This record gives sequence, structure tokens and C-alpha cells, in this order.
Amino acid sequence: MPESDSIEPVAAFAAGGAPRHFPCAQCGADLTYSPGERALKCSHCGTVNQIPVTGTVVEEADYQAALVSLEEHAETVERLEVRCESCGASVEFSDNLTSRTCPFCTSPIVAQAVSKKRLKPTGVLPFSITKQAAVESYRRWLRSRWFAPSKLAREAFLDGAFVGAYMPFWTYDCVATTDYEGQRGEDYWETETYTAMENGKPVTRTRQVRRTRWYPASGTVVNSFDDVLVPASTSLPLQEQIEAEPWGLKDLVTYDDAYLAGMRCESYSIDLRKGFDGAKARMKPQIEETICADIGGDHQRISSMRSSYDRILFKHILLPMWVSAYRFNRKVYRVLINGRTGELVGDRPYSAWKISALVCALLVIVGIIILIARAQ
Repeated sequence: MPESDSIEPVAAFAAGGAPRHFPCAQCGADLTYSPGERALKCSHCGTVNQIPVTGTVVEEADYQAALVSLEEHAETVERLEVRCESCGASVEFSDNLTSRTCPFCTSPIVAQAVSKKRLKPTGVLPFSITKQAAVESYRRWLRSRWFAPSKLAREAFLDGAFVGAYMPFWTYDCVATTDYEGQRGEDYWETETYTAMENGKPVTRTRQVRRTRWYPASGTVVNSFDDVLVPASTSLPLQEQIEAEPWGLKDLVTYDDAYLAGMRCESYSIDLRKGFDGAKARMKPQIEETICADIGGDHQRISSMRSSYDRILFKHILLPMWVSAYRFNRKVYRVLINGRTGELVGDRPYSAWKISALVCALLVIVGIIILIARAQ
């Protein structure tokens, strides 16, 4: 990939469309949330507009009850959304008729927005990492990637390409009861006779060899889970959203629109039921560890496991990310930065000439080694 390839920042990259607007109580100017603060400071008149504290405990809701009576009893909000047919993102827009580029895959969207009822978030984790810190973190990350095109680290577009985005997540609490069947392996040692060559003659020797006896095993284990975190949007790669952990969910605050001032917010595309399927996948490794400990022995095999889940509670929360997208050589690259810890997850293009230079250098070194070896 030549260094002259153009870098195109994805304009209007935003997790969920138009930002919320909050007028200053003094002058009426638009306020924006400042990471790390519990107030909105006006950039025009300097007035500090406090975000009201409505509670410190983010309530959890009953999962089964929500499934049964979501429309009748759950607290919902109306959102105007357009669904991107290319990547599946549910993008919020303020206009009924939209014609815009998808912020997650840059595909053009021309569609009639539809009004949808969504479960209202109950908690939000406010930003603590500033945009400037996110940009600097990305620059350091790029400089440490020797095979990235040099132009990436030099381009000033990074300052404008990062957008503060609140991404939707589910958390689940539950008790999992699992019946299993498997095998327990217990090691023992046997003396084995073998023949070896010594001074050109066969010699009989012995050695200790480890063997394993397998015995049937079955039983029931119980696991308790708290705040199993599941991404609720597919507009960004699920694995990358998971890799952006940890978040520090103990710092969640009760949801307030003010924390979204000047930021973007993505609607969930993975509903409550499908989210719990994702939670089951995240819980499975821990359940398997518990089963292996219950089987005991030196080795374990699990042939079947059947889990039932009780006392299921959930929260719908918003987590902060600094997100950037740009095109390089007609391919879209995304970068996610945890808005609390600065943890960076993403990809970047590779420089073909740097890779070629390394290969050539290695070939030269190999050639020199061969010449030296032949000369001796």
C-alpha cells in the first residue's frame, strides 16, 4: 500500500445521529458535557449549569416481567431511527426524511425514519477521558505500530475525527443451575521397556510413562453472576466492544440526558432477549470451570451440560467511547477508546513499502550469512 494513498475521515461519524441540545440557563447557548464533571459549563458566558443528582443507585429490573409486559409497563422513550441496510446500525436522526451517510460503515442512507419505542436507559457512565487525551492516546498507539503508514500519525484530521459516543449495553444478574455429565481422568505411572542404541548396539532400558484412567462423572453446580456485560449494538464489532473493558460499573450514575449533551448516542439493535443469549455465552466458560472443579481428578471432560437460569435481573446502560472512523485505500478503519480508562481497541492499515523493506533486509541478512558460511 503506497504512502501516497489518501486518508479520508468519515465526516459526521457519530454513534446514533444528532446530539442532544441543552440551553444555558443564563444566555440560552448550547451546552456540552465536559468529561469528568458533574456540570455543563457554558462556553459563551461561563455559567455553570449543574446536572441534578437524581440518585446514586442504578436500579435493576426483573427480566421475565420486562419480557411479558415490555410495552405496557416498562419505561420507554420514542426515537426516530433509520436502519442502515449495509451494517445494520440503528441510527437516530432528528428529521423524518433522511439522506445521510451511515456513521459506522459510510454507506449512503436514503430512507424514511420510523418512530420506535425503546427501553429507556437506567444508568450512564459519564466520560472521564477528554477528547484531547483520546487523540494523544491514538497518536502514541500509531507511533508504536511500525508497519502503519507514516502519514496516519502526521494527519491533523484525527483531531476532528474522534467523536464522543454513548454505546448501549445490557447487564444481567442471575443464578445458573447446571446439570452435567462427563469424565474424570486420574493419572498413574507405568514402567515401560524400550530399546535404545548405545555404541552401535541395542540396549534394553526402562522408563516411567504417565497413563490416565477415565471414570464417569455427573452432578449439578450452581453459579451466581453479577453485571454480566453484553453489547447491545452491532454497528461496531462486538468483540472490539468487549475488548474495551474494564469499565468500572460501580461508578454508574442514574441516567440523565444532560450527560449526553454534545455527545452521540446509539440505539440498541440487540433486544433484551437476544442480549441474554449473549450473556449466556459469556457465562459459559465460568460454568465450565465450576464443572471441572466439581469433577476433580487430574483431567476433566464435559460431554453435556444443561443450564437453567433463575432470578434474572437486568439494566439498560450507556457506556462512553471515543470513536473514530476513516477511509484509507477505500477501506474503513475504526478505533474505539474507552471513555473511562483510555483502553484503545482498533485496527489500522499496513504500509506495503515498510513490509517490503523489512523482507528485503531479511533476505540481505540471510544472503550474508550464507556467504560467510560458504567462505569458512
